[in-house]
Amino acid sequence: MIGGLLIDISGVLHVGDTPVPGALEALHRLREAGYALRFVTNTSRRPRSAVIDRLQRLRMPVQRDEVVTAPLAGRRWLEVRGLRPHLLIHPDLMPDFQGMDCRDPNAVFLGDAGEYFDYPCLNRAFRILTTGAPLIAVARNRYFREADGLSLDLGAFVAALEYAAETEAVIVGKPSPDFYAVALADMGMEPQRVLVVGDDVEADVLGAVAAGLKGALVRTGKYRPGDEERLEGTGARCYTDLGEVSEYLININS
Repeated sequence: MIGGLLIDISGVLHVGDTPVPGALEALHRLREAGYALRFVTNTSRRPRSAVIDRLQRLRMPVQRDEVVTAPLAGRRWLEVRGLRPHLLIHPDLMPDFQGMDCRDPNAVFLGDAGEYFDYPCLNRAFRILTTGAPLIAVARNRYFREADGLSLDLGAFVAALEYAAETEAVIVGKPSPDFYAVALADMGMEPQRVLVVGDDVEADVLGAVAAGLKGALVRTGKYRPGDEERLEGTGARCYTDLGEVSEYLININS
């Protein structure tokens, strides 16, 4: 029986600064029904504090300690291994890495730098990688949805550095099992009791199933017609939105 949900933030709860219709009401229903909730994101253009502030500004009933972000999972990964990263990230994300030793880097940490990606910064990262330093990336998502349409995501830049440096990146965000393990430990639940709800069929749903969790794809955010065909044989299901997910869970447990 499902006892908790890991809910992707962007595309499930909001798109840009616009709430997804029905998301707020769905969260209230899930809380009232007693489900444990955690909110997860691969977003790496803004710090965790800004992610939380936006959710609260949109009146989403989310507590600060319920938000799990890929960049902070990445920081923990680096610190455990004693690595000094060259940070190729958006300037707004720097607060999440305050206090890290980045002198004489022996690793490259890659986040979504957005408009700050350019040839000089990518080439510097490439040169560090050619010394044998590992490449650690938040995610390899292909694209995400903004208010004005789809936008290129981090995966293209990960692939470019992997190809040029003949290396393979370690992914610390979704769909990495290590990322889900962090969220599960925080919830105190076994994976088979947790449902991951997301708009990304690869990173959210198929990644969750591969890590032993349950998966639910919603037709909001970056969802594209036909994505649900990839769920065949996985046990995951497709829903209209978070509202339909909440109704289904509450009905089967009533």
